[in-house]
Amino acid sequence: MNTNSNESFRDSIGTINEEGLRNWIHPKKPKGKHYRNRTILSIILLIGFVVGPFIKVNGEQFMLFDILERKFHIFGRPFFPQDFYLLALAAVLSLVFLVLFTVVYGRIFCGWLCPQTIFMEMLFRNIEYFFEGDRPKQMKLDRMPWNAEKYRKRGLKWLVFYLISLGITTVMLAYVAGADYTINFWKHPFGDVKAWIIYLIFTTVFFFVFAWFREQVCIIACPYGRLQGVLTDENTIMVAYDYKRGENRAPMRKGQDREAEGLGDCIDCNQCVLVCPTGIDIRNGTQLECINCTACIDACDETMDAIGKPRGLIRYASKLSIEEGHGKIFTPRVKFYTVILIGLLTVFIYLFAHRPSVDLKVLRTRGQVFTELPDGNVQNMYQATIINKSNRTYQDLKIKLMDANGKLTVSGTQNSLDLKKEEVKQVIIFIDLPKAKYHGKKPINIGIYEDGKLLDSYKTVFIAPVAR
Repeated sequence: MNTNSNESFRDSIGTINEEGLRNWIHPKKPKGKHYRNRTILSIILLIGFVVGPFIKVNGEQFMLFDILERKFHIFGRPFFPQDFYLLALAAVLSLVFLVLFTVVYGRIFCGWLCPQTIFMEMLFRNIEYFFEGDRPKQMKLDRMPWNAEKYRKRGLKWLVFYLISLGITTVMLAYVAGADYTINFWKHPFGDVKAWIIYLIFTTVFFFVFAWFREQVCIIACPYGRLQGVLTDENTIMVAYDYKRGENRAPMRKGQDREAEGLGDCIDCNQCVLVCPTGIDIRNGTQLECINCTACIDACDETMDAIGKPRGLIRYASKLSIEEGHGKIFTPRVKFYTVILIGLLTVFIYLFAHRPSVDLKVLRTRGQVFTELPDGNVQNMYQATIINKSNRTYQDLKIKLMDANGKLTVSGTQNSLDLKKEEVKQVIIFIDLPKAKYHGKKPINIGIYEDGKLLDSYKTVFIAPVAR
């Protein structure tokens, strides 16, 4: 916090005026070291986002999340609903990782990695600068009545916005319905009217977000911004204003001895405010609206260079480091989150590495108990589900009893199965065990083999008459 005791800025948000109407933010186009680095990272992430669903690995889509068909590909490897525990663990890992990073680095995710920020600030905002110019020209255009110039500039901008929104929807469709379906969808654009209606609805939603709702997503809708206040503490590194060095702030006059007058390095140029995409003044201290985009750092560094002062008046720093000149990153809380993260990551890697390429599930047939056979055996009937979780074809797979002395028969086959890639096959299994040796409920293990090699096993129960 700075030395100014006026906290009225916390009673409202910068995007709503006193009448309760929308206060449009027109940030000045940022430039500087951090902006260049963010641009490079954003380009890499945008390229990855666009090409992700169209890359094929062993003939399969690199990334696919087809919820309706329950078909998932991650890094080219197929996943099935039976692997949901891995996806759930990955989600928990992501949450812990995000929490850990927030504890240490604040909302660095929002400023550098969040899709909303990347699309809005690096893509749509630059299109706006291209058609309408920088901040002064945009504000002038806002005040201008609707004439030919305003219709032309706004119309072209919105047209490009909608086309890009259409492109985003296309890529998202490739992720959730498959690249082949998406390509075929565009090859035959009039084949499915219902699909087109859904398609245009999502496109319009994206257009609405980036053309009108904009920074309100970060300020109002995103729950992560609300969590920031709970997760951060005095050791959290975030974009911060060094009020000890900057206050008391005042405009700079020629020949002025600011130190003798008790003035700080901040010359109240407001450049940090003008470039802020959420309309806040970073000099007021930590605020939920701040997405740590570093635009204010670049703007302040440029001003410091111009007046011959050292950079870093606004920088990545913790509250403690500003107040005391030092800060501790590895606090007990950070160590705790790190241990949890490493533990979950170890479990995830182990489960992922030991995920069987063929999955076997054997369940007793509903409504069936057991059958006593004339040869002195007891027969149970099961339904087996075999899933090929790989991109290869299996031939001549054998299902066998692993620890019981009996007979296993696969209905309709010679106990030999072929599995195409990603095929799910269901078969009926009959197991015969000696009545004299098995009584009541007994656990048995069933395995599936390829050339004598065990691929997967399943533990189930065999039911026989109770001994008398």
